[in-house]
Amino acid sequence: MKKIIGALLLVCIFVGGYLLIPSNYYLRQTIVHLYPKIDQYPIFENRKVSAKDPQPWETADVYNKLSINPAYLPQFKKHGTVAFLVIQDSALVFEQYWEDYSDQKRSNSFSMAKSIVSLAIGCAIDDGFIANTEQAVSDFIPEFNSFNGKKLTIKHLLTMSAGVDFEESYVSPFSPTTQLYYGDNLKKATGESLSAYVSRRLWTPMHAEEDALWSLDHKGGSEKAYCCFNSNARDFARFGQLILNNGSWDGNQLVSASYIKEAITPDTLLIDKKYNEPNRHYGYQFWKLNFEGSEVVYMRGMLGQYVFVIPDKRAIVVRLGHKRGENYTSQHYPDDIDVWLKAASDLLNQKENKTF
Repeated sequence: MKKIIGALLLVCIFVGGYLLIPSNYYLRQTIVHLYPKIDQYPIFENRKVSAKDPQPWETADVYNKLSINPAYLPQFKKHGTVAFLVIQDSALVFEQYWEDYSDQKRSNSFSMAKSIVSLAIGCAIDDGFIANTEQAVSDFIPEFNSFNGKKLTIKHLLTMSAGVDFEESYVSPFSPTTQLYYGDNLKKATGESLSAYVSRRLWTPMHAEEDALWSLDHKGGSEKAYCCFNSNARDFARFGQLILNNGSWDGNQLVSASYIKEAITPDTLLIDKKYNEPNRHYGYQFWKLNFEGSEVVYMRGMLGQYVFVIPDKRAIVVRLGHKRGENYTSQHYPDDIDVWLKAASDLLNQKENKTF
C-alpha cells in the first residue's frame, strides 16, 4: 500500500510540475473550465467592440404575435436553444429567449467569428490595406513565407485550403483547437486591433445596439480571430442583413458587393477532403446550403450558433444554444439546421397568411 501511495504521489508531483510550465497555461484552463461553453467570455481577457451609433431594429406589425409550431419545441429544448430570432424586410418579426438569456445577454459566436473576420478582410481590401485575396500572408506575417514550398495566400486561409493537417476538437485537452481556445500566445498581424477595426468599419455603421466583447489570447494580446466574438442574437443578425444587402447598410457600401459575392460562393475547384468531392458548401468562411429549393447562406459556430440568410424570403434567422445535431445531412450540414429553418419558415408563413 505504501508503494502505491508513493507512486501516486510521484505522479501528482509530475503532473503538477508539468501544469506549472508557462507554456501549459491552456491545460490549466482546460482542467478548470473543461469543455467550452457559450457563456465563458468572463474567464478570458476581452476587448470591446464598440457600438458607437446604436439603433434598434424596426419591428414588423406582427412582431411577437406569432408562435413557434409546437412540433418543433422538443428539438428546441433537446438542443438547449437560448435564442431564436427572425427578421424579414429589415424588421424584427419574432424573437424568443430561454433560460436567463435576453436580447442583450452575450453569447459566444465560436466559429461564426471567422465569417466576421472574412467581412473585415473585405473591408481591408476596400481600404487598400490588402491588395486582394491572392496576396501572400508573408506580406503581413514574414514568418509565413511559404507552406510546403508554396506561397500561402489570404485566399488559402479564407477557404481553409492551406493544406494544414489540423484536428478541430475541443474534447481532447491536447488538440490544437483546445490550445488556441484556452491558450495565451496567438499571433498579432495588424497595427489596429481587430476589435477596433470591426467596430469602425462594421459594428458601428451597422448600428449595433450593444458593445460586443472579443476574447483575447492574453491580457493586452490579440483577438481569438477563429472564435469568441461575444454578442446577442439581435446584433448577430446584423451580419446576416449585411450579406442580404450585398454589403450595403443605409445606402453606404460597407463591404464591396463583389467581395460579398466571392465570399458566399463555394470554390468548386477545391476538393472536400472529408467527402472526396468538389466543395459546394464553403466560401470565404461562409457556408451555403439548399433548403426547400432556396439557397441559404449562413454563419456557423460550434454548439449550434447560426445566422441564416434566406434571400428568397428576404429573411434572417438567428439561433443560439448549447448543442447542435450529431448527424449530418446529404448536404453535409448538422441536421439540427433543418429544425431552425423549418420553424422559421413556419413563422413566416403565419405572418404571410395572418394565421395568428
